[in-house]
Amino acid sequence: MQGKVIFIGAGPGDPELLTIKGAKVIAEADVIIYAGSLVNPEVLSGAKEGAQIYNSAQMNLDEIVQMMEKSTSEGKLVARVHTGDPAIYGAIAEQIQYLKNKNIHYQIIPGVSSLFASAAALEAELTQPEVSQTVIITRPSGRTPKPEREAIFRLAEHQATMCIFLGVHMIGKVVSELLTFYDPGTPVAVVQKASWDDEKIVRGTLEDIVDQVQEAGITKTALIVVGDVLGTGRVTPSKLYDAHFTHEYREGEGE
Repeated sequence: MQGKVIFIGAGPGDPELLTIKGAKVIAEADVIIYAGSLVNPEVLSGAKEGAQIYNSAQMNLDEIVQMMEKSTSEGKLVARVHTGDPAIYGAIAEQIQYLKNKNIHYQIIPGVSSLFASAAALEAELTQPEVSQTVIITRPSGRTPKPEREAIFRLAEHQATMCIFLGVHMIGKVVSELLTFYDPGTPVAVVQKASWDDEKIVRGTLEDIVDQVQEAGITKTALIVVGDVLGTGRVTPSKLYDAHFTHEYREGEGE
């Protein structure tokens, strides 16, 4: 009987943020291929005795998919463990394409993204009423190119909440592009290793965040969050819980 590949979002780092469903698959898997450069090894602590465990940081794509094909042809369950949620910079599309071409069964289990772990660490709501109702997830162009229309300086025109992955090592360039449209006093936070025991948070504005990040020695595994939702001003209450607002489940007072 043919086996199966299950892609698992391992969460941002804290092993307790692994989903129950993901944990069950890891416990049952015959073969585990995990992104060792980012996934907390503690996430694999529930693996069964005798499970074959491979660190994909030391493997190329051909080696990974060939391992999947060989294992599933032997009827084995393969857990492909990615950091955060595999839908965001998870590099799963190329693996899925291979599995489809080989008619290998697969499934995807979502995970908690470092984006949401960072928001929790910052005690922030990324979509505050009358401040920002849009979250832009992006990364700067680097060794992996991106369409010119998605350049950070173009996205900055919206002045929405922006969450920038894979860019802290070039934060000077990122800030320069953001300043095309954002005010220099716009709040910024950089969260390194969100939810890990050694999580680090740096807060500032577009005027001073570059110096603060450099002083903190943060060069990787960090998310940049930009926007007025990080400010400390008065919060406008949402309509959802407004006593005078009527919706499907409740009639507002005085109406």
